[in-house]
Amino acid sequence: MDSLLYTLLVGALAGWLAGLLVKGGGLGIIGNIIIGILGAFIGNWLLGALGVSFGKTMVGQILTGAVGGAVLLFIVGLVRGSRS
Repeated sequence: MDSLLYTLLVGALAGWLAGLLVKGGGLGIIGNIIIGILGAFIGNWLLGALGVSFGKTMVGQILTGAVGGAVLLFIVGLVRGSRS
C-alpha cells in the first residue's frame, strides 16, 4: 500500500511540473498522476538513452517523470494541433 501511495504522489508531482512546463498550469489531480506515471516511463527511456540520470531519490524520480511528462504533453500538443 505504501508503494502505491508513493507512486501516486511522485506521479502527481511530476505531472504537475510537466503541466507547468508545457501548458502553463496543472491538469487536475488525475491528469497529473497519469501524465507523471506515463512520463516516468518516457523519461527513464529517454534520459537513459542520452546517458543522463537524476538519481534514484524521490526528487530524481519526480524530475525524470516531469521531463518525460513534458515530452509527452509536447507530442500530444503537436498531434492535436495538426488535426485542426
